[in-house]
Amino acid sequence: MKNSIIYIVLFWSAFAFSQNEQLAQYYYDKGDFEKAKISYEELLNSSPSNTQYFLRTIDCYQQLQQFETAQKVIQDRYNKYKQGVFLVELGYNFQLQKNDAKAKSYYEQAIEKIRTNPNDVYGVGNSFEKKVLLEYALRAYQTAMSIQPNYNFNFQIGMLYGQLGQTDQMIDLLLTESYKNPQNANLIQTQLSRFMNGETDNTAFKDAMRKALILRTQKDQDVFWNHYLSWFYVQQKEFGKAFIQEKAIYKRDPESLSSIVNLGQFALNEDETDTAEEIFNFILQTTKDRDLLIQTNSSLMQIKIDKAQEKEYPLINSELQQLLITYEITPFTLSLQIIQAHFLAFNLKKTEEGKDIIKKALELNLNAYQQADAKMELADILLLEEKFNQALIYYSQIQLDLKNDVMAHEASLKAAKTSYYKGDFEWALKQFKELKAANTQLIANDALEYFLLINDNTVADSTQTALKQFAKGDFLMYQNKKQEAIAQFQGILKTFKGQEIEAVTMLRLGKIYESLKDYTSALAQYQQIIDHHGDGIYIDEALFFSAEIYNDELHNAEKAKPLYEKVIFNHQDSIYFVDARKKYRELRGDKNL
Repeated sequence: MKNSIIYIVLFWSAFAFSQNEQLAQYYYDKGDFEKAKISYEELLNSSPSNTQYFLRTIDCYQQLQQFETAQKVIQDRYNKYKQGVFLVELGYNFQLQKNDAKAKSYYEQAIEKIRTNPNDVYGVGNSFEKKVLLEYALRAYQTAMSIQPNYNFNFQIGMLYGQLGQTDQMIDLLLTESYKNPQNANLIQTQLSRFMNGETDNTAFKDAMRKALILRTQKDQDVFWNHYLSWFYVQQKEFGKAFIQEKAIYKRDPESLSSIVNLGQFALNEDETDTAEEIFNFILQTTKDRDLLIQTNSSLMQIKIDKAQEKEYPLINSELQQLLITYEITPFTLSLQIIQAHFLAFNLKKTEEGKDIIKKALELNLNAYQQADAKMELADILLLEEKFNQALIYYSQIQLDLKNDVMAHEASLKAAKTSYYKGDFEWALKQFKELKAANTQLIANDALEYFLLINDNTVADSTQTALKQFAKGDFLMYQNKKQEAIAQFQGILKTFKGQEIEAVTMLRLGKIYESLKDYTSALAQYQQIIDHHGDGIYIDEALFFSAEIYNDELHNAEKAKPLYEKVIFNHQDSIYFVDARKKYRELRGDKNL
């Protein structure tokens, strides 16, 4: 009984202490420094050695301009512990009072303290960094390393060089550190990526990085630098150049193709299909690994199907059949079986044959993810046949079997679209709303698009008449009935002229015309949005898609450039902002991106 009482007292003491800490943090974040000061003083009295409480108390004194109190408390702390970090705090207290001479005196004392006790560098250097006293932080780390050569603050020093604008020194030091201590390479590359891909124009930094890496590959034959240069090119989405480095690495160390396989997938994910095709063909010519051959052939066939014209379908069908004869019907060839089923159903309109392939695949000894892949394809084909409820059953099975997995989210998105196609907008809207918060950005963006579409057009028209017609057009697009979809969307433009649905209908028509390579008609639709719906939510897409046509298809840089420019300067929140900025810089002549 006595022990129970002790435990209860301890529990409530800890709970009360936690509550006090939260209250102090609340006042501090709110900017009520008088109340925050009182709370932190109480916490500090309870835990006198707690440095965080001490520093927060000092910060409250300074926010309230109680500098003399702060000075006395800091000085007492220094007299007790003799740590250099409190010299920095004393200096900063004088800096806040515009007494730069005294501030400098204490900062210099903190640096000297490191000379007598190098361990002080951890508190001193960190304190200087937090107060953005970067030059002093740099000197602190350099001083410690000069006294204790076994100390390594190269990462911290490199990052400080970057913040001080000394990018050449930063790059040189961090690259050297990566080579000497490869265990730090991932951390360093993460920080270098932040500098390369920041909000500001970092062309000069990227140029310096490129030159430094090329110079090192020329001077040092270690494949480490080829790996690093390949990583750099991947960051810039220059997959062809990364492939050159990976081939050089493989030639000298032909043990694994994994880096080249990953590179091919990166290129494919970024729609760099020509480079991806080149990489996959290299893998086919190089490997004898059966699983890798199947995986690579699957990727190449998908690229071929995506590019194919209808007249090429018979040849593709024969190639798929031959591959499955060569590698046989097993769980290992599931990717090829799914591609064949999808091709038969969606391209050759042979849905029964497509379903038969998947049903036979589901009889194989598949793992949970393979079963989900097969069920997803079967659901897609059933949806193609307008068997909405049957499709929903399979999508729901995937959601239940792989809860919280990316694949489950994809199935949820497809289920939401199925509800949308069949006109069940209330249920679809609920699902899209939940999926807006998905971890996968593509799923979240797609869900947001449909959420806004349904929500906006329901507000504008409670009968949802236009939305029903629009969903029918979207479903025709899903069925790859492009001419019927064009007629459906054109009918919407005539019937609902000037209404909420107009802009997104023009956008859909533009994308269909693009897929048919009718770029004149696509541009005409996007121009209508630009001219008449400039304040709507689809203007950034109309600008970007128009720019892409001029740049990639019509090779008219002069017309593309101002369109990209409008996305950059007028639509910074657009999901196309980063791509628009990169393309604009390329057209402007900034080749070293």
